[in-house]
Amino acid sequence: MKKVLIIKLTSMGDLMHALPAITEAKSIYEDMEFDWVIDKNFSSVAKWHPSVTNTIETNHRKWKTNIFSSEVREEIKDIRNRINETNYDFVVDMQNNLKSAFVSFNSKQEVYGMDKNSAREFPAHLAYKNKIEVDKSLHAVLRQKILLSTSLGYETNLDINDYGIEKIAFEKPDFDLPDNYCVLVQNASWPTKLWSVQKWQDLIDYLEQKNITCLLPSGTIKEKLRAETIASKSSLAKALDIMDLNKVAYLIDNANFCVCSDTGLAHLSAVVGTPSTTLYGPTDVNLIGTFGLNQTHIVGDDGNMENISVEDVISSLRI
Repeated sequence: MKKVLIIKLTSMGDLMHALPAITEAKSIYEDMEFDWVIDKNFSSVAKWHPSVTNTIETNHRKWKTNIFSSEVREEIKDIRNRINETNYDFVVDMQNNLKSAFVSFNSKQEVYGMDKNSAREFPAHLAYKNKIEVDKSLHAVLRQKILLSTSLGYETNLDINDYGIEKIAFEKPDFDLPDNYCVLVQNASWPTKLWSVQKWQDLIDYLEQKNITCLLPSGTIKEKLRAETIASKSSLAKALDIMDLNKVAYLIDNANFCVCSDTGLAHLSAVVGTPSTTLYGPTDVNLIGTFGLNQTHIVGDDGNMENISVEDVISSLRI
């Protein structure tokens, strides 16, 4: 049995991009097991995949502001000990940015990663003994598959992409779900990825006429406050309390459809196959758009979210 350590810390969508690569590797090497170094806030993503045996969880967001604190030093020491206590056959950095390279640098074993011209951030490539060229014009899911297959020594098939997750960890939320509901993911990490409050409300007005309940999940207090504002004009719209990711996954998996900003939960809709329309502004949908079945992308002219009309979204929905 061969053991592989995957280093990929964040963010939610990026983590999901790695899943088809792991599924394919397991289909080639049936006795292979994977451990995964991952941010503790998103560790559920790794645990959804049956080929992932263990997670090594970080709280690396603290490292930026408290790098010299005793608490952070102890955490880094613990992570270094954990990644080095197992003699992995392969260690692969599938994130290839500075934060993942820092973890890779602490591995006593040779690390596989992307080369200077392929890595996401310079000079992450310096942490890798085995540097692999991967075409930057390909979608992230395909880049992950090329990186892992080249590292482990098999030929990838870019035409077959299976996220390979098991849904047994998904957890029903602590409230009764409507019979006919959609999920609206209004939040995003960048202000330039946000659709206006008014346009979300206009969309809800239309869906209310169709007797469709709109559920708005949030990951932070700030996001929930915005969701409450959006939902305030309709009795069939509800801003949800902040929930565990497994509960949000259940919610999206059982929804009629989703409408999403360009954020991690949009990728979750692709992972579970729920029909979804995702709205894009400044990011390149060909490189990091949702990837899977039943996915519709609407791109704002000139990279501007406000150039996406409510009518554009309504026409994309399968109601």
